[in-house]
Amino acid sequence: MDSLAEEVIDADSVRTVPVCRFDNMLAADASHQEEDLLAVEEPVQIRVGNRDLSITMRTPGNDAELAAGFLFTEGFIQQAAEIADIQCGFNSVNVTLAEGAGVNLDGAGRNFYMTSSCGVCGKSSIESLENVGCRILPEGVPVVAESVIRSMPGKLRAAQAVFRRTGGLHASGLFSAQGDLVIVREDVGRHNALDKLIGRALLDGRLPLHQHLLLVSGRTSFELLQKAVMAGIPVLAAVGAPSSLAVTTALRFGVTLVGFVREDRFNVYSGLSRISGWK
Repeated sequence: MDSLAEEVIDADSVRTVPVCRFDNMLAADASHQEEDLLAVEEPVQIRVGNRDLSITMRTPGNDAELAAGFLFTEGFIQQAAEIADIQCGFNSVNVTLAEGAGVNLDGAGRNFYMTSSCGVCGKSSIESLENVGCRILPEGVPVVAESVIRSMPGKLRAAQAVFRRTGGLHASGLFSAQGDLVIVREDVGRHNALDKLIGRALLDGRLPLHQHLLLVSGRTSFELLQKAVMAGIPVLAAVGAPSSLAVTTALRFGVTLVGFVREDRFNVYSGLSRISGWK
């Protein structure tokens, strides 16, 4: 997977704009013109065999991963071998399926216009996750030190290259059970950042991610919990709060769900048995 040794920012993911900055710390009426760096938000059309499947508002970059992750987490494919090729154009991605891939796209147009802010999740209930083959995750695996959980937000922030420049992106970080940050993806949309991360793991042949932890930079909604379950991620932590349906889903599938993670504290909503050193 990716090396995090150096900061790399996709030129398409940021844009410079003029801004008039006011700062009353300098003077009562202090203002001046300068340049500001913004995270880019643009639509991308995901096609399968030249058939329109989804439009999502995303930050350009890692579009092939986004398409692969979306197809997997929404249950259209089960493995990378079902993808023969992915071609990225200007605000478009076309996925060619492998010969014999049993992908059913009938009726897919019903649901997949997604905004960057929240997404429109194709799996609208816990039962539908069970119908696409999601299973309860292995109990008590992995065992994670509580100090690892507390260390994750700082490591994720340090790796958020575009957020550090713009302040405008969500992030998803995949960690080992020992607390090493394996891969990070950023996007204006929480669900897109996670689809990019899972798409990378899928294309690398690493699924299911039974020995890994996931940290997301905002709150935990059902759609993020759904995607984690699809990828076999047993521990999902967030710097914000979970929704009630996220907690219900975590309990149903045996996910350790953690919220409000800080350097000195966090809350565990399900799956406490995976965390050691808890007092």
